[in-house]
Formats: sequence, C-alpha cells, structure tokens
Amino acid sequence: MKRMASIVVLMICMLQAKAQWKEVSGTFGITNKSIQVFEWQGTYHDSAFKAYYVQIDTKDKKININTDTTLYRRLTPMQYFDRLNKPAVVVNASFFEFKNNTNLNVIVKDGKIVSYNVNSMLNKGKDTFTYTHVLASAIGMRNTGLLHKKSLDIAYTYTDSSLTNVYFQTTPLAPFKDSNASLALTHPKLSALAPWNVSWAVGGGPVLIRDEQIQISNEQERKFTGKAILDRHPRTAMGYTKDSKLIILAIQGRMKGIAVGATLNETASILLDLGCVEGLNLDGGGSTCLLVNGKETIKPSDPTGERPVPAVLYVSQ
Repeated sequence: MKRMASIVVLMICMLQAKAQWKEVSGTFGITNKSIQVFEWQGTYHDSAFKAYYVQIDTKDKKININTDTTLYRRLTPMQYFDRLNKPAVVVNASFFEFKNNTNLNVIVKDGKIVSYNVNSMLNKGKDTFTYTHVLASAIGMRNTGLLHKKSLDIAYTYTDSSLTNVYFQTTPLAPFKDSNASLALTHPKLSALAPWNVSWAVGGGPVLIRDEQIQISNEQERKFTGKAILDRHPRTAMGYTKDSKLIILAIQGRMKGIAVGATLNETASILLDLGCVEGLNLDGGGSTCLLVNGKETIKPSDPTGERPVPAVLYVSQ
C-alpha cells in the first residue's frame, strides 16, 4: 500500500511538472501548427517566475528562419519587426558593445557572414601585448551536403575577416595565449577546425547543453566572471530537439516579486526539460526580448522598455 501511495504521489508530481507550461499560441494570433508558443505557469524553485518559449518545426519547408543585423547602430526588436515585414517571431541575438553598436559574435544571414566573432582579448599586466584566444559558440542551420539536408547545430566557432567561411569544432577549447591578435588556420590550437556551412547562425555563449547533458562551457568561452554565473537575470536561450524542433526561450527577470530571472544552470535545466539535445545561452539582461506577431511575451527589464540591439533572429511563415 505504501508503495502504491508513493507511485501515485510521483505521478502527480510528474503531471504537475508537465503542466507548468501552457500553450498560448492563440493569444498571440498564431494558427500555424509548426509554430507553438508556451507560457510558464506558477513559480520556479519557489521564486516568482515568468517565461515563454516558442517551438519551431524546422522540417516545415514553408517556415523561414533567418537573421538580420545593422551596421554601427541598433534597433529595438519592434523596429526589426516592422522592417522585416512583420515576421511571426523576433528575438534578440548576439552580445554587443555599446561604443560602436557592433556585434561581438558571429551572425550569418542567407549563408553569408555579416558579423564576426571577437576571437581575442588583449591581456594586461605582465602579459601586455599578448592575446587570449577563445572559440565562441553559436547556433545555426547546417547544410550537411546530403541531398540538401539541413540540421540544427551548436558549435564552437572561429571567424576572421580574411576567411569566407565560419570554422567550427564540436568540443570546447581551453583559452590560450598568443602574441598575435589574428591567427591563421594553420595554428596548432586550431587544427581541429573545419568549415561550418550554415544558412543562418547567431552567436552567444556559453553553451549550456551538449550530448543531452548540462555542460556549461563558461570557463572555456570566458563569458561571465565571479558571481555572475550564479546570479539570476533575464535570459535568452535557444536549443533544439532530436526531432528538429528549434526552441527559443525568454525568461523575464530583475523584477522583485514578479520575475527574478534564472541562473545559467537553471536556464540549462529548463532547456533540458524541454527535450533539447543541445542548448546555448544568448545575450540576456536588458536585451532579452521575444516578440510573437509583434506582441511582447516577457516584459523587458530596462525601465525604458525594449533595448535596441544590433542583431536578431526571426521566423516568418
């Protein structure tokens, strides 16, 4: 009898966990079954929590996924929505710097590189005039070369303005130092790289999930330092499932009593629970914004509303 009671309790807990997400596609005017919108219901780890995710069936050939970016300026996601002829989904993408309003990560649009990774960082102190190099992660739609078959992929990437292709490897690379800011592909540390033939891609980092397990490569990508990795913030993240569903996740945060946000590990756990085999963190904080049919899902954390960004990923139907 005790065992039966335990099984019943376990089943109830499982049902409750699955019931956390509610489909709200109709609320946003989405009728295409290849695009589904879900809203989180309730708290998370006993904390105030708000989040949405969009699930895209990339096998549907009528669905178009691509990127858009600007040069030395930034637009709000709503401005991208208007400029891109009102796509079904718009979400912020790469990290960026405010001085020149430029991306810090790779962006591929229509198969062409339109933004490059910042691969190296100038060291200070005793290591002045040396550079630390990293491979930055990105998510993209890879052209496999097999009867024009395409597949979603997350990879550690290397770009350079002298190269026509994005180069990648599937495993993280420990940061390393070199006296040169730009490296040739013949460099010993880059020997595992191969061309990454993608029709679209957006960079971010760190990787959250590899091989269906939480494996956060924050140290290898040099993304967050100190307590930042443990703090809860608004998050934008993407991942994909075994059956080629693209998951776009937006977590609201920095709103005490309303939405506390999530840590990187919590974000990874959510993607894993949604069935992602690979997952990637993107620029979050005040940049996090997910529009569906031009309507905000989560509320951006900046007091002024949507933060202008230099790049987005969008989905049209």
